[in-house]
Amino acid sequence: MSTSQVSGQTLWDWCQAAQRQASCLEAASVVTHPEQASQVNLEEELAWLLQEVAGLDRLALYLGSFREKSAITLSLTLPELQQLWQQRIQARTPIQYLLGVAPWRQFRLKVSPAVLIPRPETECLIDLAVAAAEQSPSPVKFQAGLWADLGTGSGAIAIGLATAFPLATIHAVDSSPAALAVAEDNIQELDLATRIHLYQGVWLEPLTRLKGKLSGIVANPPYIPTGKLAQLQPEVSWHEPHLALDGGRDGLESLRAIIAAAPAYLRPGGVLLLEMMAGQAKSVRQLLQQEEYTQVKIYPDLAGIERFTLAYRPPESSL
Repeated sequence: MSTSQVSGQTLWDWCQAAQRQASCLEAASVVTHPEQASQVNLEEELAWLLQEVAGLDRLALYLGSFREKSAITLSLTLPELQQLWQQRIQARTPIQYLLGVAPWRQFRLKVSPAVLIPRPETECLIDLAVAAAEQSPSPVKFQAGLWADLGTGSGAIAIGLATAFPLATIHAVDSSPAALAVAEDNIQELDLATRIHLYQGVWLEPLTRLKGKLSGIVANPPYIPTGKLAQLQPEVSWHEPHLALDGGRDGLESLRAIIAAAPAYLRPGGVLLLEMMAGQAKSVRQLLQQEEYTQVKIYPDLAGIERFTLAYRPPESSL
Protein backbone atom coordinates (compact mmCIF):
# COMPACT_ATOMS: atom_id res chain seq x y z
CA MET A 1 0.00 0.00 0.00
CA SER A 2 1.17 3.54 -0.76
CA THR A 3 0.19 7.05 0.30
CA SER A 4 -1.96 9.23 -1.91
CA GLN A 5 -3.81 12.52 -1.90
CA VAL A 6 -7.48 13.15 -2.62
CA SER A 7 -9.67 16.21 -2.36
CA GLY A 8 -11.94 16.62 0.63
CA GLN A 9 -14.96 16.43 -1.65
CA THR A 10 -13.79 13.14 -3.14
CA LEU A 11 -13.29 11.63 0.31
CA TRP A 12 -16.67 13.01 1.40
CA ASP A 13 -18.39 11.34 -1.53
CA TRP A 14 -16.65 8.05 -0.77
CA CYS A 15 -17.62 8.35 2.89
CA GLN A 16 -21.29 8.91 2.04
CA ALA A 17 -21.37 5.79 -0.15
CA ALA A 18 -19.61 3.79 2.59
CA GLN A 19 -22.15 4.97 5.17
CA ARG A 20 -25.03 3.83 2.96
CA GLN A 21 -23.46 0.37 2.76
CA ALA A 22 -23.02 0.36 6.53
CA SER A 23 -26.68 1.24 7.10
CA CYS A 24 -27.82 -1.56 4.81
CA LEU A 25 -25.63 -4.14 6.56
CA GLU A 26 -26.67 -3.02 10.03
CA ALA A 27 -30.32 -3.29 9.03
CA ALA A 28 -29.71 -6.81 7.73
CA SER A 29 -27.90 -7.74 10.96
CA VAL A 30 -30.93 -6.75 13.02
CA VAL A 31 -32.96 -9.30 11.05
CA THR A 32 -30.43 -12.17 10.99
CA HIS A 33 -28.77 -11.73 14.40
CA PRO A 34 -31.08 -9.48 16.48
CA GLU A 35 -29.47 -10.46 19.78
CA GLN A 36 -26.01 -9.53 18.48
CA ALA A 37 -26.81 -6.56 16.23
CA SER A 38 -25.95 -4.02 18.92
CA GLN A 39 -22.38 -5.36 18.92
CA VAL A 40 -21.82 -3.99 15.41
CA ASN A 41 -21.60 -0.24 14.88
CA LEU A 42 -20.31 0.23 11.37
CA GLU A 43 -20.56 4.02 11.39
CA GLU A 44 -18.22 4.04 14.36
CA GLU A 45 -15.92 1.64 12.56
CA LEU A 46 -15.96 3.80 9.44
CA ALA A 47 -14.98 6.81 11.53
CA TRP A 48 -12.15 4.81 13.09
CA LEU A 49 -10.98 3.66 9.65
CA LEU A 50 -10.83 7.26 8.39
CA GLN A 51 -9.02 8.37 11.53
CA GLU A 52 -6.39 5.73 10.87
CA VAL A 53 -6.12 6.16 7.10
CA ALA A 54 -6.69 9.91 6.69
CA GLY A 55 -5.68 11.26 10.10
CA LEU A 56 -9.07 12.96 10.52
CA ASP A 57 -10.33 13.64 14.02
CA ARG A 58 -13.84 12.77 15.16
CA LEU A 59 -15.05 16.36 15.18
CA ALA A 60 -14.01 16.85 11.54
CA LEU A 61 -15.76 13.61 10.63
CA TYR A 62 -18.90 14.55 12.57
CA LEU A 63 -19.13 18.04 11.09
CA GLY A 64 -17.91 17.03 7.65
CA SER A 65 -15.51 19.99 7.71
CA PHE A 66 -12.85 18.02 5.84
CA ARG A 67 -15.04 18.35 2.76
CA GLU A 68 -13.63 21.85 2.14
CA LYS A 69 -10.00 20.73 2.09
CA SER A 70 -8.24 20.83 -1.26
CA ALA A 71 -6.03 17.84 -0.44
CA ILE A 72 -6.08 15.10 2.20
CA THR A 73 -3.21 12.66 2.51
CA LEU A 74 -4.21 9.02 2.81
CA SER A 75 -1.93 6.24 4.00
CA LEU A 76 -3.16 4.19 1.02
CA THR A 77 -4.83 4.86 -2.30
CA LEU A 78 -8.58 5.41 -2.61
CA PRO A 79 -9.04 2.08 -4.45
CA GLU A 80 -7.15 0.36 -1.63
CA LEU A 81 -9.38 2.09 0.92
CA GLN A 82 -12.42 0.93 -1.03
CA GLN A 83 -11.06 -2.63 -1.11
CA LEU A 84 -10.49 -2.54 2.65
CA TRP A 85 -14.05 -1.36 3.29
CA GLN A 86 -15.48 -4.04 0.99
CA GLN A 87 -13.63 -6.66 3.02
CA ARG A 88 -15.41 -5.27 6.06
CA ILE A 89 -18.84 -5.13 4.42
CA GLN A 90 -18.87 -8.19 2.16
CA ALA A 91 -16.46 -10.61 3.84
CA ARG A 92 -17.46 -9.33 7.31
CA THR A 93 -13.80 -9.12 8.31
CA PRO A 94 -13.50 -7.33 11.67
CA ILE A 95 -12.12 -3.81 11.36
CA GLN A 96 -9.49 -4.65 13.99
CA TYR A 97 -8.01 -7.33 11.74
CA LEU A 98 -8.09 -5.03 8.72
CA LEU A 99 -6.20 -2.32 10.60
CA GLY A 100 -4.08 -4.75 12.59
CA VAL A 101 -4.78 -2.99 15.89
CA ALA A 102 -7.39 -2.97 18.65
CA PRO A 103 -7.87 -0.41 21.44
CA TRP A 104 -8.03 -2.01 24.90
CA ARG A 105 -7.89 -0.08 28.17
CA GLN A 106 -5.22 2.58 27.56
CA PHE A 107 -3.37 0.41 25.05
CA ARG A 108 -3.27 0.08 21.30
CA LEU A 109 -2.61 -3.61 20.77
CA LYS A 110 -1.53 -5.43 17.65
CA VAL A 111 -4.01 -8.12 16.58
CA SER A 112 -4.25 -10.67 13.79
CA PRO A 113 -6.63 -13.54 12.94
CA ALA A 114 -4.39 -15.69 15.17
CA VAL A 115 -5.82 -14.03 18.29
CA LEU A 116 -9.21 -13.16 19.70
CA ILE A 117 -9.98 -9.46 19.46
CA PRO A 118 -9.79 -8.04 23.02
CA ARG A 119 -13.28 -7.01 24.18
CA PRO A 120 -14.08 -4.00 26.38
CA GLU A 121 -15.85 -6.26 28.91
CA THR A 122 -12.66 -8.25 29.49
CA GLU A 123 -11.11 -5.07 30.88
CA CYS A 124 -13.21 -5.75 33.99
CA LEU A 125 -10.94 -8.70 34.84
CA ILE A 126 -8.11 -6.26 35.51
CA ASP A 127 -10.32 -4.05 37.67
CA LEU A 128 -11.46 -7.09 39.66
CA ALA A 129 -7.85 -8.20 40.15
CA VAL A 130 -6.95 -4.75 41.48
CA ALA A 131 -9.95 -4.76 43.82
CA ALA A 132 -9.03 -8.23 45.11
CA ALA A 133 -5.49 -7.06 45.86
CA GLU A 134 -6.68 -3.92 47.64
CA GLN A 135 -9.14 -5.86 49.79
CA SER A 136 -6.61 -8.54 50.73
CA PRO A 137 -5.17 -8.67 54.28
CA SER A 138 -1.76 -8.75 52.56
CA PRO A 139 -2.07 -6.51 49.49
CA VAL A 140 1.69 -6.48 48.83
CA LYS A 141 1.64 -10.23 48.26
CA PHE A 142 -0.78 -9.64 45.41
CA GLN A 143 0.66 -6.43 44.02
CA ALA A 144 4.26 -7.68 43.96
CA GLY A 145 3.50 -11.37 43.46
CA LEU A 146 3.46 -13.85 40.61
CA TRP A 147 0.42 -13.90 38.30
CA ALA A 148 -0.63 -16.15 35.44
CA ASP A 149 -2.64 -15.22 32.35
CA LEU A 150 -3.97 -18.38 30.71
CA GLY A 151 -4.80 -18.26 27.00
CA THR A 152 -3.08 -14.90 26.64
CA GLY A 153 -3.80 -14.40 22.92
CA SER A 154 -2.74 -10.84 22.10
CA GLY A 155 -1.28 -10.49 25.60
CA ALA A 156 -4.01 -8.05 26.64
CA ILE A 157 -4.70 -9.45 30.12
CA ALA A 158 -1.00 -9.97 30.89
CA ILE A 159 -0.28 -6.38 29.84
CA GLY A 160 -3.20 -5.10 31.88
CA LEU A 161 -1.98 -6.98 34.97
CA ALA A 162 1.62 -5.83 34.52
CA THR A 163 0.48 -2.22 34.28
CA ALA A 164 -1.90 -2.47 37.24
CA PHE A 165 0.77 -4.19 39.38
CA PRO A 166 4.12 -2.57 38.51
CA LEU A 167 6.04 -4.85 40.91
CA ALA A 168 4.43 -8.12 39.80
CA THR A 169 5.76 -10.72 37.38
CA ILE A 170 3.27 -12.14 34.88
CA HIS A 171 3.49 -15.62 33.36
CA ALA A 172 1.41 -15.75 30.16
CA VAL A 173 0.49 -19.06 28.50
CA ASP A 174 -1.01 -19.91 25.12
CA SER A 175 -1.10 -23.11 23.08
CA SER A 176 -0.80 -21.23 19.76
CA PRO A 177 2.68 -20.21 18.53
CA ALA A 178 1.06 -17.65 16.21
CA ALA A 179 -0.81 -16.07 19.12
CA LEU A 180 2.35 -15.95 21.23
CA ALA A 181 4.13 -14.12 18.39
CA VAL A 182 1.44 -11.41 18.49
CA ALA A 183 1.65 -11.21 22.29
CA GLU A 184 5.43 -10.91 22.12
CA ASP A 185 5.16 -7.98 19.69
CA ASN A 186 2.76 -6.16 22.02
CA ILE A 187 4.87 -6.86 25.09
CA GLN A 188 8.03 -5.65 23.36
CA GLU A 189 6.27 -2.54 22.08
CA LEU A 190 5.24 -1.62 25.63
CA ASP A 191 8.68 -2.45 27.06
CA LEU A 192 7.30 -5.13 29.38
CA ALA A 193 9.45 -8.07 28.29
CA THR A 194 11.35 -8.20 31.59
CA ARG A 195 8.11 -8.58 33.55
CA ILE A 196 5.92 -10.71 31.28
CA HIS A 197 7.18 -14.21 30.43
CA LEU A 198 5.57 -16.21 27.62
CA TYR A 199 5.07 -19.97 27.51
CA GLN A 200 3.62 -22.30 24.88
CA GLY A 201 1.38 -24.99 26.30
CA VAL A 202 -2.04 -25.92 27.63
CA TRP A 203 -3.29 -23.83 30.55
CA LEU A 204 -1.06 -24.30 33.61
CA GLU A 205 1.02 -27.19 32.31
CA PRO A 206 4.11 -25.08 31.41
CA LEU A 207 4.18 -23.52 34.90
CA THR A 208 4.94 -26.62 36.97
CA ARG A 209 7.83 -24.90 38.75
CA LEU A 210 5.39 -22.27 40.04
CA LYS A 211 3.10 -24.68 41.89
CA GLY A 212 1.92 -23.14 45.15
CA LYS A 213 3.48 -19.77 44.30
CA LEU A 214 0.98 -17.82 42.21
CA SER A 215 -0.84 -14.90 43.82
CA GLY A 216 -3.44 -14.93 41.09
CA ILE A 217 -4.59 -16.75 37.96
CA VAL A 218 -6.65 -14.88 35.37
CA ALA A 219 -8.19 -16.42 32.27
CA ASN A 220 -10.64 -15.62 29.50
CA PRO A 221 -10.86 -19.19 28.17
CA PRO A 222 -13.00 -20.58 25.33
CA TYR A 223 -16.55 -20.88 26.67
CA ILE A 224 -18.86 -21.04 23.64
CA PRO A 225 -20.55 -24.46 23.25
CA THR A 226 -19.37 -26.10 20.03
CA GLY A 227 -22.90 -26.26 18.64
CA LYS A 228 -23.37 -22.51 19.03
CA LEU A 229 -20.26 -21.36 17.15
CA ALA A 230 -22.05 -21.24 13.80
CA GLN A 231 -24.78 -19.07 15.34
CA LEU A 232 -22.38 -16.28 16.24
CA GLN A 233 -22.26 -13.17 14.09
CA PRO A 234 -20.10 -13.66 10.97
CA GLU A 235 -17.40 -11.31 12.24
CA VAL A 236 -16.75 -13.83 14.99
CA SER A 237 -17.63 -17.24 13.53
CA TRP A 238 -15.96 -16.62 10.15
CA HIS A 239 -12.81 -14.85 11.30
CA GLU A 240 -11.86 -15.21 14.95
CA PRO A 241 -9.85 -18.31 15.95
CA HIS A 242 -12.14 -21.15 17.02
CA LEU A 243 -9.34 -22.35 19.28
CA ALA A 244 -10.08 -19.30 21.44
CA LEU A 245 -13.87 -19.70 21.22
CA ASP A 246 -14.78 -23.40 21.33
CA GLY A 247 -15.50 -24.49 24.89
CA GLY A 248 -16.57 -28.02 24.00
CA ARG A 249 -20.00 -29.60 24.05
CA ASP A 250 -21.37 -27.54 26.96
CA GLY A 251 -18.89 -24.65 26.79
CA LEU A 252 -17.35 -25.57 30.15
CA GLU A 253 -14.50 -27.83 29.03
CA SER A 254 -11.70 -25.28 29.48
CA LEU A 255 -13.25 -23.77 32.61
CA ARG A 256 -13.39 -27.22 34.22
CA ALA A 257 -9.72 -27.87 33.42
CA ILE A 258 -8.55 -24.54 34.83
CA ILE A 259 -10.72 -24.74 37.95
CA ALA A 260 -9.46 -28.26 38.70
CA ALA A 261 -5.78 -27.45 38.18
CA ALA A 262 -5.54 -23.96 39.69
CA PRO A 263 -5.51 -24.81 43.43
CA ALA A 264 -2.20 -26.64 43.09
CA TYR A 265 -0.62 -23.54 41.56
CA LEU A 266 -2.11 -20.84 43.78
CA ARG A 267 -0.49 -19.94 47.05
CA PRO A 268 -2.83 -20.16 50.08
CA GLY A 269 -5.24 -17.26 49.75
CA GLY A 270 -4.47 -16.83 46.05
CA VAL A 271 -7.22 -15.68 43.70
CA LEU A 272 -8.72 -17.23 40.56
CA LEU A 273 -10.49 -14.87 38.13
CA LEU A 274 -12.40 -16.23 35.14
CA GLU A 275 -14.54 -14.87 32.33
CA MET A 276 -17.53 -16.96 31.27
CA MET A 277 -20.55 -16.95 28.99
CA ALA A 278 -23.99 -15.63 29.90
CA GLY A 279 -25.92 -18.43 31.58
CA GLN A 280 -22.86 -20.29 32.90
CA ALA A 281 -22.60 -18.64 36.32
CA LYS A 282 -24.51 -21.33 38.23
CA SER A 283 -22.47 -24.18 36.72
CA VAL A 284 -19.16 -22.39 37.25
CA ARG A 285 -20.05 -21.62 40.86
CA GLN A 286 -20.79 -25.32 41.44
CA LEU A 287 -17.47 -26.34 39.86
CA LEU A 288 -15.61 -23.95 42.15
CA GLN A 289 -17.45 -25.12 45.26
CA GLN A 290 -16.73 -28.76 44.39
CA GLU A 291 -13.01 -27.91 44.39
CA GLU A 292 -13.39 -26.22 47.79
CA TYR A 293 -12.61 -22.67 46.69
CA THR A 294 -13.81 -20.03 49.12
CA GLN A 295 -15.51 -16.62 48.80
CA VAL A 296 -16.90 -17.43 45.38
CA LYS A 297 -18.42 -14.32 43.82
CA ILE A 298 -20.08 -13.61 40.48
CA TYR A 299 -19.76 -10.20 38.82
CA PRO A 300 -21.63 -8.63 35.87
CA ASP A 301 -20.07 -7.15 32.75
CA LEU A 302 -20.76 -3.69 31.32
CA ALA A 303 -24.17 -4.88 30.04
CA GLY A 304 -25.21 -6.37 33.40
CA ILE A 305 -24.63 -9.98 32.27
CA GLU A 306 -23.08 -12.37 34.82
CA ARG A 307 -19.68 -12.63 33.13
CA PHE A 308 -16.92 -13.03 35.74
CA THR A 309 -16.23 -15.19 38.74
CA LEU A 310 -13.73 -14.65 41.51
CA ALA A 311 -12.71 -17.29 44.03
CA TYR A 312 -9.86 -17.96 46.45
CA ARG A 313 -7.77 -20.93 47.39
CA PRO A 314 -8.42 -21.46 51.12
CA PRO A 315 -5.73 -19.78 53.27
CA GLU A 316 -5.03 -23.03 55.11
CA SER A 317 -5.62 -25.42 52.20
CA SER A 318 -4.08 -28.85 52.33
CA LEU A 319 -3.81 -28.89 48.49
